[in-house]
Amino acid sequence: MRTIIQMKTLILVVGLLIFLTCNSQAINENPKLVKTQGSTPKANVHRGLLDKKGNLWFGTTGEGIYRYDGKLFHQFTVSDGLSNNNISSILEDKNGNIWFGTDNDLTLFDGKKFTSVFISKTKNGVLSIMQDRNGIIWLGTDDGVYCYDGKSFERFLDKKQIVNNDRLTLKSIESILEDKNGNIWFGSYVSEGISRFDGKFITQIKPNVTLKPFGYVRVMSMLEDRNGNIWFGTADGAYKYDGITLINFAEKEGIDWVYSMLEDKNGNIWFATEKAIGGIYVGGGAWRYDGKSFTNYTTNEGLVHNGVFTIVEDASGKLWFGTRNVGLSMFDGIRFTQFSE
Repeated sequence: MRTIIQMKTLILVVGLLIFLTCNSQAINENPKLVKTQGSTPKANVHRGLLDKKGNLWFGTTGEGIYRYDGKLFHQFTVSDGLSNNNISSILEDKNGNIWFGTDNDLTLFDGKKFTSVFISKTKNGVLSIMQDRNGIIWLGTDDGVYCYDGKSFERFLDKKQIVNNDRLTLKSIESILEDKNGNIWFGSYVSEGISRFDGKFITQIKPNVTLKPFGYVRVMSMLEDRNGNIWFGTADGAYKYDGITLINFAEKEGIDWVYSMLEDKNGNIWFATEKAIGGIYVGGGAWRYDGKSFTNYTTNEGLVHNGVFTIVEDASGKLWFGTRNVGLSMFDGIRFTQFSE
């Protein structure tokens, strides 16, 4: 009888030790982005967003969407209602709805469910989304720029009051920005460079001595900083435009493809970049500009991958970097922590 009791006690002790060990590992281990859709190493965490509730959203090319609530990641894919697992753009509107631009139209999340939203009769990839101060949502698609007033979609260039002397098509607009003066800027994926709409005239920034690169270079991101400078992230590096002079940081600093940019709470400008030669990644990483000098962060400093596509600052000031191979790193100002496989 004593032997049976001793055996039961031993089993309970061993079980308790296993539970405490596993529980300790679960507590100490960071949550991870787990890939479930068979994406390749070239897939990336393409876009990021901090919503009004403090959740982080990460849109990927191949793995759908991940939402992080500060404790766990939840993955959403086509099986949950997404129109496509390739996410090109994300926006939270003024009502708290979250819009996802995909390879074939839009998906809207109202806090409970995902709904496909069709912009036109033909399916369009949505490369960029922006909501202006009047509440109009602007969408850069394969078929041109569309505007949504809360009721219907209208192709922007079909509006009769717009003067388009440069005969722009605004197809495949990869970045859209509204500046402090209410001008709307468009950055092209193809050959139209940068254009600006002042409320009546849509004008291409012509290639000339100052703005020559923008007639030919892919413009992937735009940012207006707190001083009113407009930054352009291009396939030819990063540019700063103060309204008069354009400064190219690419040649001096070695900054190459700039997929996205962010100004943090301290006024630093961050650049998500990549540099590859013949398909081999030879540099890139994240760059920080403090107004005087640039600092480069790569895998040598702990970044999960040097191909960086998006940067998000959370409510506590930590920075999250989405990379190739559906990678995710968090930077607390001192060190990087990995949140991906």
